[in-house]
Amino acid sequence: MYEKDGERYFIVDGHIHFWDASPANQANKYGRGFINCFYDYQQNLSPPEFKWPLEKFEKYSEEDLLHDIFEVGYADVAIFQPTYLTDFYTNGFNTTQQCAAVAEKYPGKFIVNGAFDPRDGEAGLEALEALVSRYQLKGVKLYTAEWKGDSRGWRLDSPESYRYLDKCRELGVRNVHIHKGPTIWPLNRDAFDVSDVDDAATDFPELNFIVEHLGLPRLEDFCWIGTQEPNVYGGFSVAMPFIYTRPRYFAQIIGELCYWLDENRLLFGSDYAIWQPKWLVERFVDFQIPDDMLGEYAPLTPDVKRKILGLNAARLYDIEVPAELALDAVATTGAVIGSEPVSPA
Repeated sequence: MYEKDGERYFIVDGHIHFWDASPANQANKYGRGFINCFYDYQQNLSPPEFKWPLEKFEKYSEEDLLHDIFEVGYADVAIFQPTYLTDFYTNGFNTTQQCAAVAEKYPGKFIVNGAFDPRDGEAGLEALEALVSRYQLKGVKLYTAEWKGDSRGWRLDSPESYRYLDKCRELGVRNVHIHKGPTIWPLNRDAFDVSDVDDAATDFPELNFIVEHLGLPRLEDFCWIGTQEPNVYGGFSVAMPFIYTRPRYFAQIIGELCYWLDENRLLFGSDYAIWQPKWLVERFVDFQIPDDMLGEYAPLTPDVKRKILGLNAARLYDIEVPAELALDAVATTGAVIGSEPVSPA
């Protein structure tokens, strides 16, 4: 929980990791390059006091995680989003099992998501079912640009993917997080294109599709899809750190999102350990759309920030929110198809 100027905010960090990218776990030059690219993001978009040495960034401790997320990071609940990358890392980069081993020690603190890769065929479907049974999953995190042998990616709207989305629907795994937008070396930017979300969201209305990183740099494509598909959400990880280095760019991003999707379908995520929630939460609560941009964008009220920082994710994951931190006005569904865009007050 975070409190500032008499306003209180329930915090759900919707996108965190507990990875092992140490040299001992790097399978090849791509494992080295991938974590170096992550590291550059941290170094270039973080305040100086939140930059780590590379050795710590490659493999941080469980104590670091708990301290940064809960002790100083204000989170009430945090959601692990796995990234396997088994072609780059011998034991995987950040698997469901690795995250669950931590989560099981601290009941109520973490939610663990699973993952699937449609290129795994029938065996993958069985593995997904076992994963859901073992960890009672409510969500998955997908990486459409992940390499597997000679393949350098897959599409969410492919027949092979639809078999897995059908399985998610059958098993009650209703939150589908997809990395869409920023590339990480050596992965291909086009394999992270947001265009394959549109058909999947239409064909699986029972599932929620949370587009992590908002499809950047294809924000406009994402907004046009999101306004038509009421089950498409935006995850702010990667985008929110621009609040520090490029505040007007961030104002444009959040202004467009609130205009096209509205504030009920936007979720906070730090992408820890690339960035830390402490400074992101503090700066977001302090942030306001610049005066000269208010003609196009609506001001960010405390209620809008409450929804983005935690209440929207709590709704998707059935997280209990203390009554004094809840909002009676929080919508139970997103905007409907054909709804009028939100206009500035």
